[in-house]
Amino acid sequence: MSAGAGGIGVFDSGIGGLTVFQALRAALPPEEHLLYLGDTARVPYGTKSTETVVRYALEGARFLARRGVKTLVLACNTMSAVAIEAVKEHMPFPVVGVIGPGAEAACRATRRGVIGVIGTAATIRSGAYAHAIACHRPDARVIARACPLFVPLAEEGWVDNEVARAAAGAYLSDLRGSGLDTLVLGCTHYPLLKRVIGEAVGDGVALVDSAEATAAVVRGRLEERGLLAHRAAPGEDHFFVTDSSDRFHEVGARFLGGPLQRLEQVAISE
Repeated sequence: MSAGAGGIGVFDSGIGGLTVFQALRAALPPEEHLLYLGDTARVPYGTKSTETVVRYALEGARFLARRGVKTLVLACNTMSAVAIEAVKEHMPFPVVGVIGPGAEAACRATRRGVIGVIGTAATIRSGAYAHAIACHRPDARVIARACPLFVPLAEEGWVDNEVARAAAGAYLSDLRGSGLDTLVLGCTHYPLLKRVIGEAVGDGVALVDSAEATAAVVRGRLEERGLLAHRAAPGEDHFFVTDSSDRFHEVGARFLGGPLQRLEQVAISE
């Protein structure tokens, strides 16, 4: 395979990773070919055991590997928290998670060293963000909070209404006065609720979108290895799901602002 050939795999437990997909599409040359896999039959991963998440992550990674990807993005904070090392060990190409880039971006953004992290229960329980932040900023104080209702709100499109504001207020309003100056949106669904999250924590708190930080890291690694696409024609995007595609198509169009082309239902278990 020549340098730059092959696609970029984006793997999420469901639909939230489309925020990472969108960030990659914006950050990379239009010639890149993106393959998105959403394990919609087994979502959410955030409530599963570590052993199950690792098994699912390897199945999805192997599915995309069989389709010739040159790098893989684990666009799921839960997978990135508990399964990335196992995936790296078994894959022959670069594997990028969303936690490391998000943590590094938060450390650059913070002024007082007080960093909040919001995510699924599994991501928060893993302590992965706190560990990653400590690698860059050992003196930082990390305030972690699970916000599970944000996921169904994002998928329903209820991202800027009174229900979303009530949930954000219940989860986050007590962080006002804590000294917090930076908040990591530690779930790929959460950028869709950025407005109400910002209102809940108050002005002056920088919101860090892990999707954008991850896309920048992916581009940098492809450039370092000479793997950016060199084809003459624009790349094609291909979406795979493991359960009914109708819901994914509806919600995905909401995430991406337009219809999804080449959407296919598949089985990924070997």
